[in-house]
Parts: sequence; C-alpha cells; structure tokens
Amino acid sequence: MTNHEKAKSVLFVCLGNICRSPTGEGVMQHLVNERGLTSQIMVDSAGTAGYHVGERADRRMREHALRRGFDLKSRARQLTRTDLEQFDLIIAMDGENLRDINRLHPQPTATVKMLSDFLEGEWPVDVPDPYYGGEQGFEEVLDMIEAACPKIIEFLSR
Repeated sequence: MTNHEKAKSVLFVCLGNICRSPTGEGVMQHLVNERGLTSQIMVDSAGTAGYHVGERADRRMREHALRRGFDLKSRARQLTRTDLEQFDLIIAMDGENLRDINRLHPQPTATVKMLSDFLEGEWPVDVPDPYYGGEQGFEEVLDMIEAACPKIIEFLSR
C-alpha cells in the first residue's frame, strides 16, 4: 500500500454493541495486529440501539473471548448515519440489524453486508444474540466471527 492510499475501514454492527459486534471488532483487530495491517485496516463497532452506550462488552463475552486470546476493550456506541458514509464496509450481525442499518441510511456509501456473507459451509445466516442464552451461545458467536474475519480481511484487501 502506498502512502497516498487510504486505510480501509470496517464497522461491525449488532443491536446493543455489547456482545456480537465488539467481538467482531476485537477478533478483527487481533488479526489486523497479528498480520501487521494496522496502517491498512481500521476496525470499529457500534449498535443500532443506544441501550448500552459507554459500557464495556458483556462480562461473559469478554471472558469467553479472553480464553481464546481476544481482549475486548471497546466501549458501546450507537450507529450513526455518518458511519454509513465514512466506513468502507459495514457488517451486520443479523437480518434485523441489516434492516435497521438500511432504515437509517437507504443509500450508504459503505458496502453493507451480513457477517454470514463471509462464511462458507453450514453456518446460520444470523449470528445468534447470546445475551439471554447460556455459555454455548458466546462460543458460537466466537466460532462464527473467527471463521469470517480472514475472509473480511481478504475482501478489504481487494
């Protein structure tokens, strides 16, 4: 990448920005750091709702992520219309988030995709929200995001 090329940016989006999207941000940031791509790919996350603005990721999500070596450091924030104009790629965790994103900005300049667009094989279309479920839900979120992030990096590198 030459100096005049701008870094690519990706924003992970879920409902409250305390489980799925901060995990997307944390896993992706880990891979970006590991691959020496910090000057080429900028990573963030947001929620379509403002219920948890300023809060850290859910404690259970942070614990499960840390066991896999991912430190979730972000603070929840709400998605803005400006995000849909400033980021290169917006990744919705489920169909409801995708609908909310499209309602907020029907013609964003960002490319908007579902996380499952970056998954191959027998994965659910929606990343299930683990908030009200048990331990396995947090592990499933991590499995899906870990599988998708290398493909997201490939997409952004094109």
